[in-house]
Amino acid sequence: MRNYGSKLPNELAGAGSAEPEGIRKEASLGMRERRCELEAVSLGETRPRLVSINPINLSLHHVLGRVISMATNPLTPTEFTQIQTIIKQSQTDPTHNLTFQYVGLDDPDKEAVLSWHSSNQTTQLPPRRAFVITRINKQTHETIVDLSTSSVISSRVYTGTGYPLFTFEEQTAANLLPFKYAPFLESIRKRKLKLEEVVCSTYSVGWFGEERKKEKRELKLLCFYLDGTVSLYVRPIEGITVVVDLDEMKITKYSDRFIVPVPKVDGVEYQSSKQKPPFGPSVHAVTVAQPKGPGFKIDGHTIRWANWNFHLGFDVRAGPIISLASIYDVEKDEFRRVLYRGYVSEMFVPYMDPTEEWYYRTFFDSGEFGFGLSAVALEPMTDCPANAVFMDGYVAGQDGKPIQYPNLFCVFEKYAGDIMWRHTELAIPGQVIREVRPEVTLVVRMVSTVGNYDYIVDWEFKQSGSIKVGIGLTGVLEVKGASYTHTDQIKEEAYGTLLADYTLGIYHDHFLTYHLDLDVDGEQNSFVKTKLETKKITDHSSLRKSYWTVVKETAKTESDAKIKLGLKPAEFVVVNPNKKTSVGNNVGYRLIPGSITGPLLSDDDYPQIRAAFTNYNIMVTPYNKSEKWVGGVYADRSRGDDTLAAWSARNRNIENKDIVLWYTMGFHHVPCQEDFPVMPTLSGGFELRPTNFFSSNPVLKTRIPNPVHWPNCTST
Repeated sequence: MRNYGSKLPNELAGAGSAEPEGIRKEASLGMRERRCELEAVSLGETRPRLVSINPINLSLHHVLGRVISMATNPLTPTEFTQIQTIIKQSQTDPTHNLTFQYVGLDDPDKEAVLSWHSSNQTTQLPPRRAFVITRINKQTHETIVDLSTSSVISSRVYTGTGYPLFTFEEQTAANLLPFKYAPFLESIRKRKLKLEEVVCSTYSVGWFGEERKKEKRELKLLCFYLDGTVSLYVRPIEGITVVVDLDEMKITKYSDRFIVPVPKVDGVEYQSSKQKPPFGPSVHAVTVAQPKGPGFKIDGHTIRWANWNFHLGFDVRAGPIISLASIYDVEKDEFRRVLYRGYVSEMFVPYMDPTEEWYYRTFFDSGEFGFGLSAVALEPMTDCPANAVFMDGYVAGQDGKPIQYPNLFCVFEKYAGDIMWRHTELAIPGQVIREVRPEVTLVVRMVSTVGNYDYIVDWEFKQSGSIKVGIGLTGVLEVKGASYTHTDQIKEEAYGTLLADYTLGIYHDHFLTYHLDLDVDGEQNSFVKTKLETKKITDHSSLRKSYWTVVKETAKTESDAKIKLGLKPAEFVVVNPNKKTSVGNNVGYRLIPGSITGPLLSDDDYPQIRAAFTNYNIMVTPYNKSEKWVGGVYADRSRGDDTLAAWSARNRNIENKDIVLWYTMGFHHVPCQEDFPVMPTLSGGFELRPTNFFSSNPVLKTRIPNPVHWPNCTST
């Protein structure tokens, strides 16, 4: 599910972008020249008509022609190389096999970052350090490297439960092992399949009560049959399971339990070039125009747009990291702090088939396979609109060398015909007063392809002060080969929906947990639950019988802030109890949740023990630099002993403290035929909305953008 093929995809191997050479040359013109050439682009066309109207391509490290050194910036290619050298030189025995499993920024102390930030970046920066996880001689090593002194600050062997992130290289090597394994070759032969059309994929094995001393760092391999299609995940070869010891890089267990037909190839293509008539109706082309170019500026990793200022980082595990987000208050004539840091901490994807070939498919997509590691190059004009700016990024390969990810992010201003605010006044005799403001927002986007699923990750900033966080699920379903061609033939529990001949879409979940370190006008915050309660009128003072009112509860400890969303109305606000508006309200930001979804697995089920952080939709903890990953630092084969559920069991004080809000949103996915062979995007998300933060509507005085006039725009 998570990775396949015998080599790294070109976009992940530093092979460069697949865009025409002319586009890259355009980027070297600089922002000023490029803006003058930007024209309307037809999104209904298959390619741009002119090179001059292609999207801007700008390097993550050289936007606006200079580099800003900042403690929270992601590691640079030079730093990755420096880290590799330091780690190798620190080894006492260079003959040991050394692999880099995770290389990321060791977060500087928050106090030091805020001090530097508040001093207008004039004080001394916190030291740049990296946190490195390596595997050496079948052991996991943790090392902190000081990049300013090129020295090792600390190093230890990790002896706890769980294992680090998988690398692409070890997954690729594991995928090739079956093709030299005689029992596997015999299994393919007796199914009368062509070996050259078989592709294998890596799957994490989970934890199901095994003793630590008997545990190994393993992957399972499942294989698929192409034979005329690239839609491999819908053509599984059922019955075969291969277990690989990653440290030994050899097959240790093998089973071939049964044979069922490989799902048919008919109707599984999703490539446009492979589609056959009849075709669906066409739509007219849509145009995007910014004659004066983008309305935002990118300075190193800092993005400034309208009234927003924030930092965009990148981590191989989390993907995009938004930090130091502040908003300009016109009335106060100052930038005010909102979000210190926000990112996806984990995604839990359990499948609901408990049979031998499926029970272990309970994936931690971030902690096992890397949301950032699995990021793919964004395609101009399709993944992102024509006015998007593209930004590259870097990760460390298994050997520690930097790998470039072209077009990792896109940043663009979005206008979809939405209205920011409006009012029409008809009550004044002889007058019709109408005021409307169009909604233009700024979007930061990344797409992560973890095996069969594509996840579209959006951070959208609104001039009203809201931050909308979106997630889109698309891609190809994980299906199971079966002997059925009609639902009438199903006499036992199938654990899924029959989508096509011999093809079952298995029921499953997606749970995303976000780390949201809100600093509303400062670090000292509290979490307030506002309940809406019905009140009865009993004294006959009114013709009404009832009304509702609000009851506010401030959480004092972590247990007070554990919330399972339900149908009872409530609001959830992070407030600064030390800051009030002129009329006496505490300034705050409100979490507006998305869908109300929680886990349906039993609490004693092993996958749910590992993913107990999903038991509540909302949790609040005091800020702790080490508490970053809700599924644990070592998510592979974890046991739930280093998770948000374990941290919050300490029931620490969270009132008027530096706190972190953890929000878990989910999807229960019952596959349907419309999801096959490729799934239309299923969207979800949540919003962080100012609540008594401003003295009044912050976009009251927003100026209307000058209109762009188009010919032939009148209706006929």
